[in-house]
Amino acid sequence: MIRKILYIGSAFENSEKSKGESLNKKAFYSNFLEMGYEVHPVWYDYQYDNLQDEILKEADRSQPDMIFFILQTDQIEHETLKSLKEKGYFMVNFFGDDQWRFDNYSKYYANYFNACITTDKFSIEKYLSLGQKNIIRGQWASLESHCEYKNIEYSYEVSFIGGACAYRSWFVKGLERRGIKVNCFGDRWENGRVSYDEMEKIFSSTKINLNISNSTQYDLRYLLASPRNLINTLRSPKNVSQTKARFFEIPTQGGFQLAEYVPSLEDYFAIGNEISCYKDIDEAALLIKYYLSHDKERESIKEAGVKRARLQHTYRHRIESFMSQIEKIYEN
Repeated sequence: MIRKILYIGSAFENSEKSKGESLNKKAFYSNFLEMGYEVHPVWYDYQYDNLQDEILKEADRSQPDMIFFILQTDQIEHETLKSLKEKGYFMVNFFGDDQWRFDNYSKYYANYFNACITTDKFSIEKYLSLGQKNIIRGQWASLESHCEYKNIEYSYEVSFIGGACAYRSWFVKGLERRGIKVNCFGDRWENGRVSYDEMEKIFSSTKINLNISNSTQYDLRYLLASPRNLINTLRSPKNVSQTKARFFEIPTQGGFQLAEYVPSLEDYFAIGNEISCYKDIDEAALLIKYYLSHDKERESIKEAGVKRARLQHTYRHRIESFMSQIEKIYEN
């Protein structure tokens, strides 16, 4: 049975201390602790004399039942992973961006691990083709929330939380030209970055929370709006949209969600009943205007989405699910 975990991840958001504690730390590390595991962390973004040596030394000191990684870029050297594997440590990694990073990242690391967790069901066959047989489908989720979401006195009609990028800025301006004001929060927006607690308040006090993708977009109107838009599109590695944490955070934290559709979203929510989706800016504008004038229908979808998310889509749920599968692999 797995009781002792060596946790390898980032302590700070984007490894920048000024941005506060990372979501991954709150989501995985803190939940492991709350679930009763003994957890020994080594953080990518702490100033160790040598990160690779620190990981090897901590593994030998703590003798964990499992080493749990959230690889992000090249923080962990292949030689470090090889050394840990040769010593017989049971190792697992959470791969959260396989939709667009499998071919240029994940496949080079997959076989160092005893098991891999992927958020992309379409990558499972790719892992199997590499010889990695212990592949678990996981997913992003939300931190728990118990905020009130019924009979709310709303502060905003339409909001968006997330960093600004060329496409998102074009999208928001396009909605404004259609008579829809969007209150935007996050890096590079006028309102700036907000804390997780502030985010929860915004989600629950907004009639319509937009979830706008930052993956590559091929709307011709966007591409022709600026030469840079076309260049950025051709250069971007994020050529496939994906189910990210925001899909689960908005309803868990009490909000109605209008999201750009991504493949496999229907595996988590009943589209039209628990979440509403659009395919382009024209559909988004149409649906925003519709739901702003149909309160009862919007509130019904919101309440169903909140119930589903709180019952099935928190990080505690995700960890319980993948750990039950990891235990079976570990025992064998």
